[in-house]
Amino acid sequence: MKKIAVGVTGASGSVYAAMLLQYLAQRKDIEVGLVMSDNAATVWQHELGNDDYTRLPYRVWGKNDFMAPFASGSSSYSALIICPCSMGTLGRIAGGISNDLITRAADVMLKERRKLICVVRETPYNLIHLRNMTAVTEAGGIICPATPSFYSRPQTIEETAMTVVNRVLQLAGIETESYKWGEMPEE
Repeated sequence: MKKIAVGVTGASGSVYAAMLLQYLAQRKDIEVGLVMSDNAATVWQHELGNDDYTRLPYRVWGKNDFMAPFASGSSSYSALIICPCSMGTLGRIAGGISNDLITRAADVMLKERRKLICVVRETPYNLIHLRNMTAVTEAGGIICPATPSFYSRPQTIEETAMTVVNRVLQLAGIETESYKWGEMPEE
């Protein structure tokens, strides 16, 4: 069974986290460990108008619970997806500051040469953001901006968000039945 950790921060873009977590809940071959920042719940409720994050079928770890398995390199978690990833969280990761479970798990993924995927959600980027993205990339992380694609002609907000989520899942080594350029039959 593949083990994935998911961190949700307070950046705008809760729809991405909701769609990612809903997809992963359908996969019986993937174990998910979840950690949310304090602001993640607030932003989720504001943007999505619900508290569905409280009903997810995952082990939810406290933001400072360093007993979570993915806080250690000895665990068998193969990836951490931070979705959405605030620029504050990205900056702490880039600076090597492990002040909570999300940043500690990111540090573990980088030191163990495992997948760290940061779904950054900010616009525009300032020079500090860009330098932090460069630092995380140079350390082995993947910066995947929450920038949807439109090749598949999405019709709803959820379909549009899934273009990002499907890309994130592919980066994590999880195959999806999603649009792939040049591989899909023309309608």
